[in-house]
Amino acid sequence: MPFDHLHATVSALKNGLTSLPLGSAIDNVETWQQQFMQSGEPGLQDIGRELGNLQSILTSGALGATDIGNTLSILGNQVAQASAQAPDEAKKPLTELADLLRRHGSDLLAHAEKGQK
Repeated sequence: MPFDHLHATVSALKNGLTSLPLGSAIDNVETWQQQFMQSGEPGLQDIGRELGNLQSILTSGALGATDIGNTLSILGNQVAQASAQAPDEAKKPLTELADLLRRHGSDLLAHAEKGQK
């Protein structure tokens, strides 16, 4: 697992979802998706498939808060599960990444729900 990329992703998410231009976010998602799909590990490949869903949403032109929020929440849960089997040096940043994904997902879902009222 490329630790520099992991730390860069965590840092970007700490700055908020809108801190990255859409093109950079799509590139980042694609890089992670390829890594996970090529891992040969079913749990990581599940993350790769969910990243594919996120990439489809991001490239569709219709950025729906509910769709993105659901996907980020799922990814957060999947990353949390994967962190349990990760090497010791990756556990902390993966746990942080999982927490950030879930938090941003939850925030988007709350925003979408508020907008529907």
